[in-house]
Amino acid sequence: MINPQEEDMLYSKKIPIKSLILIILTVSLLCNECICETRKRIISLYPAHTENLFSLGLNKEIIGVSRSETYPPAILKKEVFSPFDGVEKFISAKPDLILIRPMLERAHFQLFSKLRSIGVEVVSLQPRTVSQMYEYWLKLGELIGKKEQAQQMIKRFKNELESIEKIVSQVPVSKRKRVFFESIHRKFKTFSSSSIAMFVLKNAGGISIAKDAITVRNTNIADYGKEKILSHADEIDVYISQRGPMNHVTKEDIINEPGFQAIKAVREGQVYIVPEELVSRPTLRLIKGIYLIGHILYPEYFKRM
Repeated sequence: MINPQEEDMLYSKKIPIKSLILIILTVSLLCNECICETRKRIISLYPAHTENLFSLGLNKEIIGVSRSETYPPAILKKEVFSPFDGVEKFISAKPDLILIRPMLERAHFQLFSKLRSIGVEVVSLQPRTVSQMYEYWLKLGELIGKKEQAQQMIKRFKNELESIEKIVSQVPVSKRKRVFFESIHRKFKTFSSSSIAMFVLKNAGGISIAKDAITVRNTNIADYGKEKILSHADEIDVYISQRGPMNHVTKEDIINEPGFQAIKAVREGQVYIVPEELVSRPTLRLIKGIYLIGHILYPEYFKRM
């Protein structure tokens, strides 16, 4: 705030109002930039956050990651943190930002509430759709002073999508493959229609046979069931399942599932397992996931990246 003495000085020098506004805006922007740039000790407890921080140009600023991290390779040298470690380990690390996701916050509410109460900034983020993913990248960019880089990430992703769209457009509509995309095998679940995984399938030129699946509690997962899968047995050209922390499935598990020999894809050897990190995590590697599924569905059109 400008005190009366400074105000008199401004008026005595007759600084134009437009110049004064420009000065105030410049100072404000510089302050915001300084705040972001002070984030030099970040703990990321969700692999997607970590990967995106690296994509935005960070490395040494990331002082800790979760136990499930595997990419990029540089994170393997980072200290591992878990909510089960207790508040003292987090405090002793002196983080200025901890990134989590809602599921983790619900499970360990007291820990993160305690950290916030002593002044540690804890931010919980997890996009459910691709449009939310763009907003999420921008939010990460704002938090770490890399907003311009985040905008470039979005531009790069959209440019890649345009290239993929040109490939898919060459596939005749009559030859588009019908797919059951499995999220959790033991419960015969698929993905919600607005999920990132379904975005990947759609952009690879696949057609989901489970468009009537019911979303589970506002998540990316959708109920379907074995009976409904088998009701489409002759329509399923390809059966794809993601493998990850929530779904430790194998190709053999699907092929040997009682009743699944009735499924066209199983009979014809069109059962595939894809990594969860390439089809469900909100990172730039979704492009690789689209190419991977595109190659599975249309190898004559999609070449491996």
